[in-house]
Amino acid sequence: MVSKHKELVKNTIIMMAGKIFTQFLSFFLLPLYTHTLPADAYGTVDLMMSYITLFVPVVTVQQEMATFRHLIDVRHDDAKKAEIVVTSFKSTFLRLLLFIIPALLILLFVKWEYMYLALLCGSVVAISNLLLQIARGFGENSKYTIGSVIAGVATLLFNLLFICVFHFGAESILISATIANLFCASYLFFSLRIAYCFVIAKPSRRARNQMLKYSWPLVPNGISWWLINASDRTIVSLFLGTAANGIYAVANKIPSIISGFLSVFTLSWTESASLHINDSDRDEFFSSVASNTLRIFSSLGMLVIAFLPLVFDIIVGFEYYEAYNYIPIAIVAVIFHCMVSIYSAIYVAKKMSKKVASTSMFSAIINIVVDLMLVNFIGVYAAVISTAVAYFVMVVYRHFDVKKYVCVKYRFSDLVVAVLGIVGVSLIYYCGNFNWYIIGIAFALIYTLIQNRLFIWKIVAKITKGGR
Repeated sequence: MVSKHKELVKNTIIMMAGKIFTQFLSFFLLPLYTHTLPADAYGTVDLMMSYITLFVPVVTVQQEMATFRHLIDVRHDDAKKAEIVVTSFKSTFLRLLLFIIPALLILLFVKWEYMYLALLCGSVVAISNLLLQIARGFGENSKYTIGSVIAGVATLLFNLLFICVFHFGAESILISATIANLFCASYLFFSLRIAYCFVIAKPSRRARNQMLKYSWPLVPNGISWWLINASDRTIVSLFLGTAANGIYAVANKIPSIISGFLSVFTLSWTESASLHINDSDRDEFFSSVASNTLRIFSSLGMLVIAFLPLVFDIIVGFEYYEAYNYIPIAIVAVIFHCMVSIYSAIYVAKKMSKKVASTSMFSAIINIVVDLMLVNFIGVYAAVISTAVAYFVMVVYRHFDVKKYVCVKYRFSDLVVAVLGIVGVSLIYYCGNFNWYIIGIAFALIYTLIQNRLFIWKIVAKITKGGR
């Protein structure tokens, strides 16, 4: 099992290096947005970006995830890899055309702000996502990381250019995302030698049908994730206005620091789970990963909550200051999301995409119901609370449901300490006292060092050994 942990850690570190860099760049963009863009304009574009997250998985029928999963099984067979890649590209392009052409015809009669940019951005994102998953499927995690870094750097530079130099406004976010993903896709296309795949293979109906059988149940799952994340933005915009959605978007930007690390871990964890799902020691391995995930991400959550009061005024403009109130609850939701991802990988490894879809859709419905029930009474709080409730319900359900296939166990003491720690630093966060802020930071640091001492010690030992 030690080798499996090393494999998981290695893949995570490779992709984490790029993610840390891109998250830093993304974090740098937050003060740029909040100090230069009005809340209503930022809220409108943020809502449009959330619709792109729906557009891509639904139109492509989650083709990129099916491609990744099937490439894992044929990594050492160049002919089969090429066949899957060529088939995936053909399917993706056809599906994009079948959606974009009618959408353009409709836009001749219906005017929707930023919609042309959104269609272009969504199409490029779909191709970029496919190439990123092909890189993972090939086992080329370093190229996946480089592609992500290219996208991050390009996003930052073009946002600075369009907002600060050309003064384009909120549409700069869409334009920059389009160009950044185009750069990422171009790098991966050439570095992975995708053109060679088209030389040695042709699209296969058999491969297409196999991937479609795997991917189509993921579409409801993709919709449900969108409902959990983007329905909040839609409801806030409809009931409270796009300016309120701009504030809600900023409140979610801070927890996105944790989500960024989670996305990297989920990628490497899904790969490891798929490779080792049938091993004899899988229960021990999966339980160990789940426990470490809880400790690490609860630590990240506490650290963000503890340090944020000292820097919030610097990174967020005055017009968005209300976002401060919602961040701890949003971070709790992200921590629940972390645990959900552990079980998602198990379902993917078992190729149980229908189960992924059904459990996600159930939580999405809960999210919408809670949001609609509360939004007229507590405003934006309804959005963050409903998301936390939805993820919590999904964690509980999946934990017991997945026991049919893999027995994942946690130490009760870890759960209790994590809950008490998050509650403690959150209370300090709202107190408004500098001395208490310092106490909160000390507590979060001590918790992190104690709960993750073995993990930290291993990293320090590796660095020390490498230095010698």
